Amino acid sequence: MEYTPIQVAHIDYFRTIFGDQRVQTNEEELLRCASDKTEDFVFKPQVIVQPETTEEISQLLKYCNEHQIAVTPRGAGTGLSGGCLPIFGGVVLDMKRMNRILNIDKENFQVTTEAGVITEDLMQALRKEGLFYPVDPSSKGSCFIGGNIAENSGGTRAVKYGVVKDWVLNLEIVLPNGEIMWTGANTLKNSTGYDLTRLIVGSEGTLAVVTKIVLKVITPPTHDILIFIPFKSTKEACQAVNTVFLAGFHPSTLEFIEKDAIDIAQKYLDNYPIQLAEGMQAALMIEVDGNDEELLMKDIEGIADALSTYETGEILFAGDAASKESLWKVRRVMGLAAKGSSIYKEEDTVVPRAKLPELYHKVKELGQQYGFSSICYGHCGDGNLHVNILKREMPDDKWENELPKAIRELFYFTKSLGGTLSGEHGIGYVQKSYMDIVFNEVALDIQKQIKQVFDPNNILNPGKMFV
Repeated sequence: MEYTPIQVAHIDYFRTIFGDQRVQTNEEELLRCASDKTEDFVFKPQVIVQPETTEEISQLLKYCNEHQIAVTPRGAGTGLSGGCLPIFGGVVLDMKRMNRILNIDKENFQVTTEAGVITEDLMQALRKEGLFYPVDPSSKGSCFIGGNIAENSGGTRAVKYGVVKDWVLNLEIVLPNGEIMWTGANTLKNSTGYDLTRLIVGSEGTLAVVTKIVLKVITPPTHDILIFIPFKSTKEACQAVNTVFLAGFHPSTLEFIEKDAIDIAQKYLDNYPIQLAEGMQAALMIEVDGNDEELLMKDIEGIADALSTYETGEILFAGDAASKESLWKVRRVMGLAAKGSSIYKEEDTVVPRAKLPELYHKVKELGQQYGFSSICYGHCGDGNLHVNILKREMPDDKWENELPKAIRELFYFTKSLGGTLSGEHGIGYVQKSYMDIVFNEVALDIQKQIKQVFDPNNILNPGKMFV
């Protein structure tokens, strides 16, 4: 695909829309928007624009569509699949100025927000009104809600509360030709036509630019209890996940962490709130929430009893807010810690929950076969295992030429278990060459035709999702 290079005349036109201050061409800003949290990729755009209104985005896209200029929407740049990398240069559409919460509707349990609002800021604003948005990505303190929509983000609470798509009612979007539309209705039920809202959620900015979002919300639980259970065997830790559910419990979070992930995170933080006894190889973090503390304590006791058949260590009970935050901090920095320790690649495999032991075993088997080490953790209540592949001593030629074979083998195995490539990070730039593993030619062609309907000139976030 050939795109028109940005010229002085284009920048002059952008300034008529955005003014001088919101059109950036200086090197520091271009480099800021040249990468995200995905490995070490750098693709520098030619210009950055910072809209404040939907109408400004409409004008920009209409112009770029007519002139065949590539446009890459960008949120906070916290993505892990290269979804906001400007592969073909062109324009980065930086959404950080569209950061207003427009309406909190307590009567109808809804919130309308712009796409550039930081997720945790949105959650806190709702808390002040006695409301709760439960989707809880690890990067919530910095990621934008619009980016969460683009990737269909999940997080630690997905096992009980679901992922972003389960909370979105309606979206205002701008099509690549500049047309503005809403995808659905602000109702809890909607069986009117195709579900365009669900189509846009998770489409990674390849079909349209999301500008406004209507989310449903609920009242928050008044209590939560968190425990940390060490296991002598990683296999048993994985097996124990289904045991919890088969015993009739439905925790709000259920996280698997292998020992190496705990060690690397605590070293990264220079803080050691978790002391694993000798011989312990993994742990589960289990949280229950609700409005009756006595019943929650009974649930925790029941979960501990259900897991008593496994070889476990001493259960750590986080009884106050500080203890809980200390444990969650260790869990949330694991990706950053892995990235800081070595050149790395992160996979976001997901399988039916009962298949987790097999998936984990295959990761370690491939590591021995191909010569890489790995750090594994994830949302095991959803069957979602984050696999951080670390280069460390692996020779450069094997990293470049052999590792892709190992990843492809891992994905084929994941599919054989009934799983797929990504649970919450998306496909973006780094996983697009593996899409043939999970979709046959017909399914891929249908998706490409959808892209063609929305974006016939392929100007919006090109180079993502498909080869």
